[in-house]
Amino acid sequence: MRRSRVLALVVAGVLVIAGVGWAVGSRLRSPAHEAAARQPPKPSLVTAPVERRTLTSTVTVSGTLTYGSPLPVTLAGMVGGANGGANGTPQRVTTAPDPGPIREGDVLMQVNGRPVFALQGKRPMYRPLVPGTEGDDVKQLQRALRVKVTGVFDAATVAAAKRWYVKRGYRAQEPDLESRKTLQQLRQAVQTAEETLAADRKALNEGLDVRPLRLRHDNARRDLRAAERGLAEAPEITPEQETQLASLRRAVRAAEEQVLTAEQALTEARKPEPTPTTSPAPTPSAVDTSLLEMKLANARQDLYDAQQAMAAYEEQVRVDRDRRLEELRKAVRTAKEAEATAAQALSRARKVSPLRMKVTHSKANLADARTMLAEFRKTYGVSVPAGEIVFLPKLPARIDKAEVKPGDTIEGKVATVTSSTFAVSGSVDAKEAKLLRPGQEASMETIDGTQLSATLTATGEEARLTPEEGENGQKGESDTGSVPILLTPGSAKGLKSLVGSPMTVRISVGSTDGEVLVVPVAAVVTSADGRPRVRVALDGDRTREVEVRTGLTADGDVEVTPVRAGELKKGDRVVVSDA
Repeated sequence: MRRSRVLALVVAGVLVIAGVGWAVGSRLRSPAHEAAARQPPKPSLVTAPVERRTLTSTVTVSGTLTYGSPLPVTLAGMVGGANGGANGTPQRVTTAPDPGPIREGDVLMQVNGRPVFALQGKRPMYRPLVPGTEGDDVKQLQRALRVKVTGVFDAATVAAAKRWYVKRGYRAQEPDLESRKTLQQLRQAVQTAEETLAADRKALNEGLDVRPLRLRHDNARRDLRAAERGLAEAPEITPEQETQLASLRRAVRAAEEQVLTAEQALTEARKPEPTPTTSPAPTPSAVDTSLLEMKLANARQDLYDAQQAMAAYEEQVRVDRDRRLEELRKAVRTAKEAEATAAQALSRARKVSPLRMKVTHSKANLADARTMLAEFRKTYGVSVPAGEIVFLPKLPARIDKAEVKPGDTIEGKVATVTSSTFAVSGSVDAKEAKLLRPGQEASMETIDGTQLSATLTATGEEARLTPEEGENGQKGESDTGSVPILLTPGSAKGLKSLVGSPMTVRISVGSTDGEVLVVPVAAVVTSADGRPRVRVALDGDRTREVEVRTGLTADGDVEVTPVRAGELKKGDRVVVSDA
């Protein structure tokens, strides 16, 4: 047993030593063998197939999905009255902008408890709108308030603004305490100027060199008024003349009655006496009518004499009236001359009086005070502070980001407003930007691999999301030589949840008309004669040169057309490299 065990151990040891020797021997190589193993393989051609397909040149952009047309919002001025800001209570945010949709007339935020309304308009708010203000900004407000567009902040616009505020739970901005104090001060200034002028005039009129002439002028004016009143109230005839004319009229009427009586008597006397019907024709009366004729003649003469007497007296009355009126007119002229003389003397005395200059200054002060009061009244009343309206180019829109929070003081941008449409923003190299034109078609790929269509909307300055992006002073190009671009997705479906995520966009900048022969750019070489060629691989390592015309280049490939038809076709393999 022991011998068998020893023999087994010996055999096992031999086998182990043999195995180790074989392993070591298999790894040992001679220097010649090692050198042969390290020699490079036999050179061969690197080829690529000739393809026939539509070649499209694209510019690839890494962009970010955002909402379109972002616009920074700043307040144009104070919210509320003139007591805010540096001269009073700070402009402090009480309700910050709330991200989300915003429509025309909505309250964007509150400052010091006052509203900031969002209205549609292309012109920014830049000043407070007070009564009498004119301009295109007033027209924008009038359109929003649905009142007649006059361009003047008139009474109708003031009333509409008050209703607007009340309907939304606020009060329109009334004149503040400072404005009311200013109005009171201007009124007091006018009153003081009037009192000063009256006192100076009184002092001037009571002066020893002016007073006698003023009294003389006052008397002359009273005399003139009396003369004018006497002329205006002068009767056509005097009472005595009226009595005499009445007597003469009665005499005329009596004479007319006598003539009528005499005529009737004579007519009766001349009538024939009536006779029976069987009697012969009537004969004239034998009554003597000469006496009646004489009475009629005398009556007519009396009437004529009475009429002549009345006519003569009326002429006398007219002559007396004209003479009397002329005397009154002369008295008026005389009174006017006296009044003018007295006024001239008084004016001369006032001009040379030492107090005259004081009166002149008082008049000028009063005129200035009245002018200042009138100008202030033009703008006094209900107003729209500059900070309480934000005009946005298009509504409805959405608040994308609030730049302030409750308690902040207003110092700059308060929010960023965007449209409700989506956009992809990015930038490209300045050289690639030269290939881009608004309207070019593009495709974009979301982070989950979804492919969507898009259109290039703008490049350069027009594609900047915010004005501060262009503060380096270069137009359309940043300090790094990149140019901003903006694209609009073809569909908004499913994009809301992807806002802010990256997008890979490929913009098509050129395409062949249908399928063409395409080879790698590295396969095209230019020979000594300057003509481009490709080398077509044959059996073994043989090649054949084919002269070609190149076309569109895209993504490392180039369009080629053989100069001689048929020398190059789909499926041929062209040499890209000799190694």
